[in-house]
Amino acid sequence: MIRYALACEAAHEFEGWFGSSDDFDDQLARGLVACPICDSKAVAKQIMAPNVAGTKKNTPDLPSPMRSMVMEAMGQVRRHVEENFDYVGDAFAGEARAIHEGRSEDRGIYGEATPAEVKALTEDGVRIAPLPPAAPKKSEMN
Repeated sequence: MIRYALACEAAHEFEGWFGSSDDFDDQLARGLVACPICDSKAVAKQIMAPNVAGTKKNTPDLPSPMRSMVMEAMGQVRRHVEENFDYVGDAFAGEARAIHEGRSEDRGIYGEATPAEVKALTEDGVRIAPLPPAAPKKSEMN
C-alpha cells in the first residue's frame, strides 16, 4: 500500500491509500478519487516527506493534546457507526455492492472485507471507508 497526501481545488487536504502509484493514477483518471469534504474530483498529490524507519523514538511517551483530540474524534465516529449503521459482518462487500447497484435498500452498513474485496469495490466506484479502530482499553495502555 502507498499513502498519498492529497488536496482538492478548494485546498481541502486529506490522505488516500492505494495499492500502487498506478492504482492512484487509474482511479484518478476514472473519477473515483474525490475530496471527502466537498466531493470535488479535482484532486492532486501534495509534497510529503518519506516515511523512513529509524532507530530514534519519534513519538513522545505521553499523548499530546492533539493526539488525544484525534483519538476522541475517531472514537465518536466509531460509536456513531456502531449505533446507527447495520452490521453485516463478512457479507460487507456483497451488501455494499448490492446497495451501490440498487439491488438492496440504501442504508449505512459496516462489517469486514478482505483487502481484495476492498480493492474491487474501490475500483468499481463503490464509496467505502475504513472504520476507525476501537480505542485501546485503559488497562491495555502503559
